[in-house]
Amino acid sequence: MSVFTDLSQNVARMQELFDRDKTMILRRVTPPGWPEGAVCLFFCDGMVNSTSINENIIRPLTLMQPPPKGADRLRYLEESVVQTNEARQSGDWDDLIYSMVYGDTLLFCAGCDKALVLNTKGFAMRGISEPDGETVLKGPREGFTEGILRNLSMLRRRLRVSELKQEYLTLGTVSKTVCALCYIDGVADKKVLAEVRSRLKKVDMDGVLDSNYVAEVIRDHKESPFKTIGTTERPDVVAAKLLEGRVALFVDGTPVVLTMPGILIESFQSSEDYYVGYQFAAVSRLLRMAGFFLAVSVVPIYIALMTFHAEMLPTPLLLSIASARQGVPFPSVLEALGLLTAFDLLREAGTRTPSAIGQTLSIVGGLVVGSAAVEARFASAPMVIIIAFSGITGLMIPKLKSAVIVIRLGLIALVSCAGLYGYLIGMAALLAHLASMQSFGVNMLASGPLSEMGSHEDSLARAPFARMKKRGRFLSRGDRP
Repeated sequence: MSVFTDLSQNVARMQELFDRDKTMILRRVTPPGWPEGAVCLFFCDGMVNSTSINENIIRPLTLMQPPPKGADRLRYLEESVVQTNEARQSGDWDDLIYSMVYGDTLLFCAGCDKALVLNTKGFAMRGISEPDGETVLKGPREGFTEGILRNLSMLRRRLRVSELKQEYLTLGTVSKTVCALCYIDGVADKKVLAEVRSRLKKVDMDGVLDSNYVAEVIRDHKESPFKTIGTTERPDVVAAKLLEGRVALFVDGTPVVLTMPGILIESFQSSEDYYVGYQFAAVSRLLRMAGFFLAVSVVPIYIALMTFHAEMLPTPLLLSIASARQGVPFPSVLEALGLLTAFDLLREAGTRTPSAIGQTLSIVGGLVVGSAAVEARFASAPMVIIIAFSGITGLMIPKLKSAVIVIRLGLIALVSCAGLYGYLIGMAALLAHLASMQSFGVNMLASGPLSEMGSHEDSLARAPFARMKKRGRFLSRGDRP
């Protein structure tokens, strides 16, 4: 349906669409020499900048000179009267409604079959702050917010080149969420970019309220605990990934940005690795990798040794563990599962509880539960130590939290049936699974030890910046000019 020429019909249409909506404001204005109420303004209270409407729209309308005889009224208002940085004409009701509820002001003029869409956005947004989940001791402290335009401006400030492209699209048949696909032309792999576009076109959802809504639909290997799409809340991380040849997707209403393709090594990288010396960064990254291995392996190996291979332990250690387990009525498998469940419950409680008492709850709860379980002979002290060590090392790699839980449970099931042989089978299956995974056509182990030579500058360890000779080295492999 198009805009009516009769102003009263347009007003009636708007009032019908926004019946019982007290946030929709109607403001009639009579320019000098025009019929009474010849101009009507519509805007949503709370979504607009009131000062901009008063000073740049209403005031110029009340002080304007009459348009030349025979001139197009709406065009004259657009080009010579209103003083907004963005103004356009539209005759489509869907476009007009979408623009108004997003903070624009609609100007209807008597005798015109179109309306002016004026940029007066002024809704409240959270200020820029450092992301809680990606804090650093050195480096930038900026993090994305829920406003897509502000997020894109933070990215543009870091990549001041015309090759940075931003393709806008709308996802969600009801929410009509604005998204932006960002990449560096000439660096991003064209096949990856085409695949991302193709998958985004197939997104069919009523509402897209967060980037994870999109990630779950377009990702590869939806059944895998490993994420094939990277996520970050830091503009410096997005800029670095775009320089490596990746593609980023911004979603309005969330600070989390998706980066594609996602490879396994990203889970062990930290933005602080690039703001400290490369020697220290290498040690920190290797510790995170060791933490992942220990988080998934310590508990299964302990269960396998205690259940099937006790002869492999030194006699003094075996006697000490046996003494500690005296009176414990549960086998090692049930003992481990119970303590792991208790640890995860405490972790979730500490995360969901307000920060003022969350940390205290986790520490005190862990001490009380652990000591009480040992004293009541529900669990042995060595098992408590093993579970605590496995849980702490798992916290070193928050991006693989779900993968650690799933893999650890799977290995526990295998070792309870086949001992260390089950553990070896499980780890071989895990490696085969990772080797078979793809992310938008790129292998998940890209830039890792199994990738081709020349792409390992930033894998197990970070090379000095002077030796990083390529940009887009993981995907496009184009040499830096």
